[in-house]
Amino acid sequence: MVDIVTVFAFALLLGAIVGAAVPMVPSGLLSIAGLVLYWWGAGFAELSALTFAVLVFLAVITALVEFFGGSIAARAGGASWLTTVVAAIVGIILMVVTGPLGLLVGLFGTVFALEFVRNGELEGSTRSAVYTTIGILASTAVQVLLTMSILLGFVVAVFLL
Repeated sequence: MVDIVTVFAFALLLGAIVGAAVPMVPSGLLSIAGLVLYWWGAGFAELSALTFAVLVFLAVITALVEFFGGSIAARAGGASWLTTVVAAIVGIILMVVTGPLGLLVGLFGTVFALEFVRNGELEGSTRSAVYTTIGILASTAVQVLLTMSILLGFVVAVFLL
C-alpha cells in the first residue's frame, strides 16, 4: 500500500509545482495534501515528525504567499484595500476568460484606474499598479521555488535517508 500512496503523494507534490505557475491552482494545499497522504499511508513512520513539520510549514508559507502575495504587493505600492479587492475580482474574472495575461492586465488596469480616481495622481497610480503586477509575478516565482523545495525535501527524506 505504501507504494501506491508514495506515487500519489509524489504526483500531488509534482502537481503543486505545476500549480504554482498556473493561476487558481492551490499549490500550497496540494503540497500539504501530498505530505499528509504520504505520512498517513506510511503509518507516520517514514518521515520523522520534524521533517514532516518543516515540509508542512513550507507548504503553509506557500499557501499564504499564494493567497496574500498580490494583496501585500498592492498595499506596499499604496493601493487601498478596496482597490486590492476589486482588482483581485477583476483579475480572476479576466483570467478565467482570457488566461494569465488577462489576470495581469486586469490587475494592472484596475489598480491604476481605481487609484487614479481615488487620488488623481498619475505617478502614485502607476506605482501601485506596477507594484501589484510585479508582486503577482514575484509571488508566482516564490511559490514555484517553495514547492520545488518541498518536493526535493520529500525525495531526500523518503528515498535518500
